[in-house]
Amino acid sequence: MTFRRIENRDLLATCWTWSGDAAPARGDESSPVDIHTRLKTVEAAGWKGVGFVHGDLAKITRDIGLRELRTLLDDHGIEKVELEFISNWWADGELRRASDAVRAALFAAAPILGVTTIKVGAELQSFGATGGVSRERFAESFDALATDAGRHGLRVAVEPMPMSNIRTIAEGADLVREVGNPHGGLVVDTWHIARGGTSYADMAEVLPMEHVFVVELDDADAEVVGSLWDDTIDRRRNPGDGDLDTAAFVAAIHDAGWRGHWGVEIISEELRALPVAEGVRRVHEATMATLDKAEGLPRVPVGAR
Repeated sequence: MTFRRIENRDLLATCWTWSGDAAPARGDESSPVDIHTRLKTVEAAGWKGVGFVHGDLAKITRDIGLRELRTLLDDHGIEKVELEFISNWWADGELRRASDAVRAALFAAAPILGVTTIKVGAELQSFGATGGVSRERFAESFDALATDAGRHGLRVAVEPMPMSNIRTIAEGADLVREVGNPHGGLVVDTWHIARGGTSYADMAEVLPMEHVFVVELDDADAEVVGSLWDDTIDRRRNPGDGDLDTAAFVAAIHDAGWRGHWGVEIISEELRALPVAEGVRRVHEATMATLDKAEGLPRVPVGAR
């Protein structure tokens, strides 16, 4: 019996999924594998989208230029591109100057690469934040950032994380509702939902779907390994290979109204140790199997636990 039909099965490999031995907040975050090789591997594995982190994009731009990159993306059947990661957009001083430089670079690259959505971060010590930004300032700054994105024909999606000042998806939903900017929305990620303690069954009630801009799939062990930061950058698993029941997440957010493509964000030591071609093939196969499994799960009433 099929309880839902997931018609959009286009998968986007987020920046870490197809970068090889690269990780957040490590060095310049660029991939050690050349872009030609990487694009051949994702095309062969069936991916329809890719993501770039700023440091990696900057390196590629220096090597071949943005317009050549756009040509390569077209040549390899890449239909969807996402960019990240603007952090410290509420800050002052050097942190803000660095943030504004990343913002300017990503906003300039977006129209060339056909990008509509840019991921942005909440307050994270791993990206230099010292803590203590007020709720009022954070909301005002997010509104200003979203307005600036809108002027460039873009949207920004903030990513709630349990180790940030937006710990849960409910807190993120409250933020975007409060701000009410059509160009500011949310990243909804399996790992962050589960580690933040939100029940998948509650997502339809919690999420303002008109502000859900990005959905990302992944998996993990039932218990956190090391710190939350260690767990999220070293221990993620392919969908279906862990204990977070990614298929149930897919079913829940589909039932809540999501009909877009599926980002897949695997950040792990295990994936980084594999050849890129092998890694992206395994992730793609696991994710497609998870979508299949999600179709056969029964619907859960809103608010059920």
